[in-house]
Amino acid sequence: MYKNYHQLLADLNSKSTTCVQVVKDYIVKIEQKKHLNAFLEVFEKSALEKAKEVDAKLANGTAGKLAGFVIGIKDNICYQGHKVSASSKILEGFESLYSATAVERLLEEDAIIIGRLNCDEFAMGSSNENSSKGNVLNPIQEDKVPGGSSGGSAAAVAAGLCLATLGSDTGGSIRQPASFCGIVGMKPTYGRVSRWGLLAYASSFDQIGPFTHSVQDAALLTEIMAGKDEMDSTSSSEKVTKYGDLSPNEQKLKIGIPKQVIDSEGLNPEIKDKVLALAEDLKKKGHQVETFDFPYLDYMVPTYYVLTTAEASSNFSRYDGIHFGYRSENASDIDSTYVLSRSEGFGEEVKRRIMLGTFVLSSGYYDAYYTKAMKVRRVIQQKTEEVFKDFDVVLGPTAPDTAFKIGENVKDPITMYLQDIFTVHANITGNPAISLPLGNHSNGLPFGIQLMTKPFDEELLFHFSQELMS
Repeated sequence: MYKNYHQLLADLNSKSTTCVQVVKDYIVKIEQKKHLNAFLEVFEKSALEKAKEVDAKLANGTAGKLAGFVIGIKDNICYQGHKVSASSKILEGFESLYSATAVERLLEEDAIIIGRLNCDEFAMGSSNENSSKGNVLNPIQEDKVPGGSSGGSAAAVAAGLCLATLGSDTGGSIRQPASFCGIVGMKPTYGRVSRWGLLAYASSFDQIGPFTHSVQDAALLTEIMAGKDEMDSTSSSEKVTKYGDLSPNEQKLKIGIPKQVIDSEGLNPEIKDKVLALAEDLKKKGHQVETFDFPYLDYMVPTYYVLTTAEASSNFSRYDGIHFGYRSENASDIDSTYVLSRSEGFGEEVKRRIMLGTFVLSSGYYDAYYTKAMKVRRVIQQKTEEVFKDFDVVLGPTAPDTAFKIGENVKDPITMYLQDIFTVHANITGNPAISLPLGNHSNGLPFGIQLMTKPFDEELLFHFSQELMS
């Protein structure tokens, strides 16, 4: 199947294939790889209808910038008239009344949405083992996890089940699975892409972004989704430049590597060696590469979990068994409807995080946990701003290790939470970050290298990523 949109577009323009044929081929492939459990539902009817419409536009020269680009969406992103459940029993059977702004913008440019993809329930997890629909298999080694929470989205692209997918990234949920599955995963600056139509987990952290095989495709999709949206007050009115134009850039950059990250005792030695070898290679090409001190690494994950669970506790009060979604059959009055619907509807990890969030917001603990975490977040943001006065790009590993075995870390939430140790930084501060599939471990699994730039500097991030990938 196609590895980038450029190849597909060439075939569409030369009439050696059609959008309808491409969609049909993907539907066959999805059926063949059904055991991966990446797709929860294929939107066969609406995808083929859209493909027919786009073929007609291609014939008369009115097609958009993404004509025939087949995309899957994570099951926490709304698409009007289609089901969305965040892979949770509590939203079983719920059909979206509107489309996410990101989805609308892709459709306007004639992308084709082929289906919804499995994820950790409400985007809570690092392995895609928390889904009410069962776990997803890593297509590279099927006894391994694909990463999370956007595991289905990453697995679908890696297995060639669609050309690109959308995921959401709250603490690394795009970049970590991209690392585990050997593809490109991009988290834009907070506010760069509208969150309207994304089922909220932690509203001040969540961001929609793409999974692709190429940097070019990630840049193009981000450019089209980006920009101010009146439906999302946190979306930025910062100008969107042409990310998709990745003409060669000879600029020599100053690149920083956080010393505490590269010296982290949990970092796999082969991944460390790859980062250091890459640094040497960049120096030879004329870039300036230095390590810098970032003493807050150990505070990242605790700060992230205090703040995100607090926001989740608030956001999830809407799932009550009354308004929509699952309602317990055992309920006999209003109190039991609330208690039983939520107890039966939410999975263990979601319940754990709601309780943790409720605890840190409770009287007597609010200042000790939530207020303190907010202060630490500000310190981390200020330190990061200082770093980007000295450096153009921060480089490091995406994850401490390659994909682990299914079931290996299920019983140990702390080990699971530490999978995000290198990725949560960009969510705490709101910076854009990307994972590039630049490493191959001796165990046969890929791993990613992460790049981060200052807020709204996606253009530099994509240009430098293209240089590393070429």
